[in-house]
Amino acid sequence: MDIYEECPILENDDYIVRLIEQSDAKDLMSVYGDKFALPFFNSDNCNGSNFYCARQEDVENTVKYWLIEYHGNRGFVRFSVVDKKEGKVIGTIEMFRRESDDFYDGCGILRLDLKSACESFEVIYGILSLITEPFFEWFGCPVIATKAALYAVERIDALNRAGFVKSGEPLINRQQNMAYYDYWIIKKS
Repeated sequence: MDIYEECPILENDDYIVRLIEQSDAKDLMSVYGDKFALPFFNSDNCNGSNFYCARQEDVENTVKYWLIEYHGNRGFVRFSVVDKKEGKVIGTIEMFRRESDDFYDGCGILRLDLKSACESFEVIYGILSLITEPFFEWFGCPVIATKAALYAVERIDALNRAGFVKSGEPLINRQQNMAYYDYWIIKKS
């Protein structure tokens, strides 16, 4: 299966995870315009962007860029996370297989951005439980890595419960001579 040709949908009782759509931009203003959510976003290797959007137009342009990366460049897949009870998009997930010359070569890099009201153990664990196993297969990676800084207590608890362990290895950007820390990994069983 080629994830860039056909993007499957995941669903459980609480969430739907599907390819982002331009119409999601309206709901995503509550994520990317949320200053309290900003510290939890992983913008490592994103050319200085922190993904904070002050205006609706900024969110719309960001979604357009993500769709170009998916359809045109095959750079990554950006999924929307729909809360079935709210009937709204509460965040996004970015996933791609990383090709590099560091510890994370061949790893799937997972970025989970949620509005701050959803930055809780229950929500994060529920999403991780839905996506982890299929993502190993869809992205052809033996390891998935995601970032959680020390202050992300609820996120770290959910990662631990889902089987992720703290990695002592930095993610390296050789072009910018940068090292990024606070990664957690899970290996395919």
